[in-house]
Amino acid sequence: MSAAEPIILSRQTQKEINGIATQVVCTQFSNYIFIVITQYGKIGTLVSVTPESKCDDFNTPIFSTKVLLGKDEPLTHVCGKNLGTFVSQQAGRPVLLGLALKDPSVDAITQIKELIKSCQVW
Repeated sequence: MSAAEPIILSRQTQKEINGIATQVVCTQFSNYIFIVITQYGKIGTLVSVTPESKCDDFNTPIFSTKVLLGKDEPLTHVCGKNLGTFVSQQAGRPVLLGLALKDPSVDAITQIKELIKSCQVW
């Protein structure tokens, strides 16, 4: 009998981004990808990023964001959509994000995307 594959695949990494320790944990479940991005050491605000069935004029899927737990602020939706859309497109399933960011700047989000790619489980 060969070594059993884990039922839940998970990878994690950390890096200093703009002077702030940033941890990323990516976990693959059968129906979604769960990603925690934290600069506080906690899960933070939970955001669902879901592809919609309708498309725009250019056949680009439209993604909706919904805050499930935490502060429902416009910046949370912007960060969630920016960080979750590419994962959902590649994985072919919805993404659940845990966001706890001290620095939600464009530069930080770009670096966090690369960190997520290094933890790819899909």
